[in-house]
Amino acid sequence: MSNQKPIIHRLGLREAILFFGPLALMFAVYYLFSTGFLLYTSLQRISMSLVNGKWVGLQNFQLLLTDPRFLKAFVNNLVFAGVSIGAALTIGFFIAVTLSATWRARTLLYTIFLLPALMPLSLVASVFRTMLEARFGTVNVLLSDIGLGWMAQNWLIDPTLAYGVVIILFVYIIGLPVLYYTANLSTINTSLIESAVIDGAGTWRLFVEILFPIMKGTHRTIVISTLLTSFRAFDIVFFSTGGGPAGATEITGTYVYTFSTTGANVGYGSAAAVATLLVTLVLSALHMRFSGKDRHQ
Repeated sequence: MSNQKPIIHRLGLREAILFFGPLALMFAVYYLFSTGFLLYTSLQRISMSLVNGKWVGLQNFQLLLTDPRFLKAFVNNLVFAGVSIGAALTIGFFIAVTLSATWRARTLLYTIFLLPALMPLSLVASVFRTMLEARFGTVNVLLSDIGLGWMAQNWLIDPTLAYGVVIILFVYIIGLPVLYYTANLSTINTSLIESAVIDGAGTWRLFVEILFPIMKGTHRTIVISTLLTSFRAFDIVFFSTGGGPAGATEITGTYVYTFSTTGANVGYGSAAAVATLLVTLVLSALHMRFSGKDRHQ
């Protein structure tokens, strides 16, 4: 048994192509067709029926860049990304370092902080929405039961409060940055930390002057990946606030969905989707580049 080669070597390249080829071809056709269709319709003025479209060239993109609603959605993307990055580089870093210590509650705390990132984000957002309902939500009911009913709010109706709810959601799902930091911490030479402790370095100095600078490669990866995630956070916003109230929490993903399903010009919605896709492609390329650079350092 010990002399047997791994199965991938025994199968050979031809068998591997025969096994994975049909699946890869199906995905290639699907993505190529959908991308081509999106690009084609973005250059037209066309209705939901997708017939009798009128060729308008780049007019849809010109209108998009002057649409205050789309620009606000794009700014919201950047704001939510900034909040997520700030939380990941501070709270996430602190949690990862703290959980790296050997103590009994480590497994439980890992579960608390990492579980939301491993669950479907649509489920997490839906739970938040249910908890924050004005009449029967858990938060308002609990406040009333403990005599703090005056603190109950219309969390999802007031634009400012709804914006805060989405920000809290983006902060709450920092489990993946915690995993990034934890993986990097496991590769650090412990003798460096031990030497710093012997030299009298306190906790704050150990965090800020030693551990944080060492993980600059991880910081870079987290910044790019978190920024990319913010442009793919449709489910977080859609299942929590729906982009409302009055578009206060709308991001580019919910903007594309709303306009494409209710607007008369599907081509305009396609143009918004193409613009968002281009941004995410650039961010993905940066993420791949920095991730590869970090692996070779």
